Amino acid sequence: MTDPETTSPEALPGTPAPPGLLAQLKRSLTGAGKAQSVKLNLALQGGGAHGAFTWGVLDALLEDPHIDYEGLSGSSAGAMNAVVFAHGWLQGGREGAREALTQFWSELGRQMPWGLMTRRKGESIGFSPAGKLFSSWAAQFSPSQLNPFDLNPLRDLLLEQIDFEQLRTHSPFKLFVGTTQVSTGKLRVFRESELTVDVLLASACLPKLHRTITIDGEPYWDGGYTANPAVFPLFYECEARDVLLVLLNPLHREGTPATVPEIEARIAELGFSANLLREMRMFAHARQFSAASRFGHGRLEQRLLDMRFHMIDTSQIESLGRSDSKLLPHAPFLQRLQVQGRERAARWLQTDAPALGQRSSIDMQALFG
Repeated sequence: MTDPETTSPEALPGTPAPPGLLAQLKRSLTGAGKAQSVKLNLALQGGGAHGAFTWGVLDALLEDPHIDYEGLSGSSAGAMNAVVFAHGWLQGGREGAREALTQFWSELGRQMPWGLMTRRKGESIGFSPAGKLFSSWAAQFSPSQLNPFDLNPLRDLLLEQIDFEQLRTHSPFKLFVGTTQVSTGKLRVFRESELTVDVLLASACLPKLHRTITIDGEPYWDGGYTANPAVFPLFYECEARDVLLVLLNPLHREGTPATVPEIEARIAELGFSANLLREMRMFAHARQFSAASRFGHGRLEQRLLDMRFHMIDTSQIESLGRSDSKLLPHAPFLQRLQVQGRERAARWLQTDAPALGQRSSIDMQALFG
């Protein structure tokens, strides 16, 4: 949902932002017409293979030289995208970040056995009969029973692509990786100075599929259980006032689930969205309360009022309509999501990016209040 004051011309699907956009963005960021950058914080939602949509969003954003970044927060696939983005930028700036994301998702797409998936009606993809049989059989065993030697291709891919020691000491951005402490149920946010491959794997650890990750004697599971993603660190730890939410779970789904698989899928989706919705509702109400205060604005209240929120989501994208496709990092499917992410980001750059540095481009009360 865009701000009522923002115009909404049609974007060109599958192409970079139109040439006139840069001039428009420059004018919106400075009254004198002098080129000036704006700093943006990114809140990247997790969602397994659907994270390739975020890859496309980031790829398009990185083409715009007038948007810089300060903080990146993510859980699960969102954390993967954030860390790969940061490491790529460290190696080669904007183009380095684009290349790193492409390398990561392309390599991930090569690891999915072809026989486990099938094309469904329309654009969606799902398990083939063989894939369903394997999934049903695998559900009867724990990860330690299925994988006694703890083989993890994702660990190998991350270690091959990311120099964690270099990123811990020279990260170009503030990084916030969400994980869930198994013993307490609390959110644990790891910073860039604490990053290891285990931290990143913990953030994406679904306990029915992967072995629990232990860090300093504490067991951790997927960060999406407690924050998907955590937005508060971008408020408290960053100076940039603009926050872009990149969401993989749509805020609204049409129809009511009827079958057992549909009901289970929706319950899981609601569980992974609940904490974000609660946190964003807190921001919406706190901003409204601060704006109506008769006692003046303290530093915290003014900081809340200065926050500007923006959003790119996956609403009405058919290929993301099935939750089981989150477990299918099939190369053609990932590439299709990347293209759709680029299309959404190009539209956002055209319609909403001019609001950066000035106002929110979403109605917080309507979406989260």
